[in-house]
Amino acid sequence: MDSSSSKPIHRLLLKVSGEGFSKEGETALDTDRVSALAEQLRILTSEGVQVATVIGGGNILRGAQSAHLGITRSTGDYMGMLATVINGLALSDSLESNGVPTRVMSAIDVHKVCEPFIRRRAIRHMEKGRVVVLVGGLGSPYFTTDTTAAQRGAELECDALFKATMVDGVYDKDPNQHDDAVFLPKLSFDEVLDKQYRVMDMTAFALCRENDLPIVVFNMGDSSAVVRAVRGDKVGTRIQN
Repeated sequence: MDSSSSKPIHRLLLKVSGEGFSKEGETALDTDRVSALAEQLRILTSEGVQVATVIGGGNILRGAQSAHLGITRSTGDYMGMLATVINGLALSDSLESNGVPTRVMSAIDVHKVCEPFIRRRAIRHMEKGRVVVLVGGLGSPYFTTDTTAAQRGAELECDALFKATMVDGVYDKDPNQHDDAVFLPKLSFDEVLDKQYRVMDMTAFALCRENDLPIVVFNMGDSSAVVRAVRGDKVGTRIQN
């Protein structure tokens, strides 16, 4: 991205899917991937960037996919929220082992391993240089981690929402099915709506649009993408008003 077209990022909300914590086709935690992400966050905090990260749990369980197990959607979603706690604790431990202070904050009550999410406390942790690892979704079923990320990004007054995915960014069509798919490095919120590009669920997208929260979609497989994007390099797709 052209750094001249966007304000510097001092406070970042990073959304990481659960799939990004495991090898392709597997469900177990991939410690190498967790460590690689922790290293990027260590670099950012050493440069004075305040970081909060929303963690998914899809590598362990997706609530929406639990119906075939005979589990109701609400119960499945709560199980998915608990899965995010497992991933969040793994990231926290990796960060702490590299000298980065963290606080794991949960929207559901698991007080023996996490603090409850309290907005002002989360902001204070970031101001003190701690990485805030947000788990437990929003604490209610039927909301995705995309929506959690948008909600937390807005209420924590972040400068941007970075969405780590398994693709390079946004294309005009599915690059896995179309050889002529065109990569789109920069889009407006209106363009995404007009062209119906799939960036995130519509509730999350609306929250970002209404709160003027830029979105950067990038490939988590790039071991330096987060750091380079924050520094203003052209990484992934940037969406803003």
